[in-house]
Amino acid sequence: MKLLWDLDGTIFDTYPAILNSFIAVHEAAHGETTDRNEALRWLKRNSKLAFQQYRISEDFRPLFTELDHKQSEAGSPPFDGIKEILAAADVNVIVTHRTKASTIELLTKWGLIDFFDEIVSPEDDGFPRKPDAAAYHYLNEKYDLDWAIGDRSLDLIPAREAGLKTVSFQNADIEADVYLDAYDETFFEKVK
Repeated sequence: MKLLWDLDGTIFDTYPAILNSFIAVHEAAHGETTDRNEALRWLKRNSKLAFQQYRISEDFRPLFTELDHKQSEAGSPPFDGIKEILAAADVNVIVTHRTKASTIELLTKWGLIDFFDEIVSPEDDGFPRKPDAAAYHYLNEKYDLDWAIGDRSLDLIPAREAGLKTVSFQNADIEADVYLDAYDETFFEKVK
């Protein structure tokens, strides 16, 4: 089993930090809070759409990035069961919008770095950002991958373009071959 992973929201439970950062930015922009569940649904599409939906100026982007970085570095543990799945795979690679340095730092902090054969950070490695498929094509040609696992459509669109089967993690609102809500024995049953 050769797997391509997204990082935030797929390996690490970063959505609480992302959501808290977004709520704080919304309050700074509009002077009031907003519904957390609805905001999370927009954030799972992507933060740019969430900013547009909630009429938050891109001028607040640096504040959002700063708050999110602080909160995600302080917490954001890996999802339960992820270590067992990573250990069972023949190959694990990552394509993430994070910097390579922060990705390595987070994986090292939680004892997961040794499970990965390669990490691609488009900005660090010269690839366009997802949903462009260039990084996915590169990794698939190098490792002959089977599956891509992500929590947003922008993780799975390039996977399909690169010829990979897709797993949607904790998001039933996107197109995927398989849907999972947890990393447990059902992963191995569904992803063969």
